[in-house]
Amino acid sequence: MKLISGNSNKNLTALISEYLDTPVTDCNIKRFSDMEIFVEVMENVRGKDTFFVQSTSYPCNDNLMELLIAIDALKRGSARRITAVIPYFGYARQDRKTGGRTPISAKLVANLITAAGADRVLTLELHAGQIQGFFDIPVDNLSASPVFEPYIREQFPDQPICIVSPDVGGVVRARHLAKRIGADLAIIDKRREKAGVSEVMNVIGDVKDKVCILVDDIVDSGGTLCNAAGALEAKGAKEVHAYVVHGVLSGQAVERVKNSPLKKLVITNSIEATEEMKAAHNIEQISIAPLIGEAARRISEERSISELFK
Repeated sequence: MKLISGNSNKNLTALISEYLDTPVTDCNIKRFSDMEIFVEVMENVRGKDTFFVQSTSYPCNDNLMELLIAIDALKRGSARRITAVIPYFGYARQDRKTGGRTPISAKLVANLITAAGADRVLTLELHAGQIQGFFDIPVDNLSASPVFEPYIREQFPDQPICIVSPDVGGVVRARHLAKRIGADLAIIDKRREKAGVSEVMNVIGDVKDKVCILVDDIVDSGGTLCNAAGALEAKGAKEVHAYVVHGVLSGQAVERVKNSPLKKLVITNSIEATEEMKAAHNIEQISIAPLIGEAARRISEERSISELFK
């Protein structure tokens, strides 16, 4: 088994390496003067089961090209199997046509990864589950519930909890977590007038005097979460927390979260945290390395991954 890291999230790869007790394979990734990307794996991978870890987060296009070129390098190095480990799958929000003459970029990226030579993909909380069908190779889409569940139980041992979906599209994810911890479920009914701007309309469910935990896959601008937190607070929630898998937090998002009613925003390290995120008093990052590491081990040993979520 060979574990290799791209530049997007070296700290996560180091934690996965520690969990697996497997060293990170030396890999030279550099830019030429015109910013072309060059990848050279510095160890023999012939006949090896290889795992290349790379989130396609900001700078998304650079990280995606790194991933594709690394896959090609491993393929030409005669690796037995190449697994693209993509903790955060960029372009996942472009999973359907939203109007005339618009792309389905998630499908395009899936085609690129397959054409580059990947044998399978290991990822975490795809924005839309059907993206697995865009690939013609096996895709393991992990749920973050096994990471969030024990942490929530530890933080709120004797308090009434309500798991809240910030929109109708996230109900399945929220219901799954609520069922695991035996909590109530509520839904935010919102109307989105245009991309990146949301208006909270109503709260469906009883949240009065409860610890409300907003659950989502991605927080980008932070507008939806902050508006939802305000609506829950207005409905009498005791306090509002948010557990989100992928902390994109672009633009003024961190400042927006700091000034919001959210007592704490918990994100995973699927995306490398910026210094601004680390300094925020109400943003905390927890590790998904054991989850991804165990899934990678099971893939290598040809064992079931679904057993992780029972």
